[in-house]
Amino acid sequence: MLIRIVKLTFQEDKILDFLELFEKSRNGIVAFEGCQFVELYQDKTHSNIFFTYSHWLSDTYLEAYRNSSFFKTVWADTKVLFSERPEAWSVTKHSVTFADEMKQS
Repeated sequence: MLIRIVKLTFQEDKILDFLELFEKSRNGIVAFEGCQFVELYQDKTHSNIFFTYSHWLSDTYLEAYRNSSFFKTVWADTKVLFSERPEAWSVTKHSVTFADEMKQS
């Protein structure tokens, strides 16, 4: 499984526009083949900074989504709201926690 985290920084006066856009497109994202989960987080200190957090079955599904007309339309509507360039990370989740490691030593 692939976890995708994207940091999005918006113009202050465009926050509500983004929230409306995300609400309209969220179901389409999670319904896309290979997407298992998507959530939106907002920074507590800087209200114009958001993070999307999504789970994908593999890189192949994420790339298919990123090349879809649905994504291109949503992204075109979203990027005009940015105040900074977005940042993205593709990560994997480790099931062993630090506490588990400490118990074994």
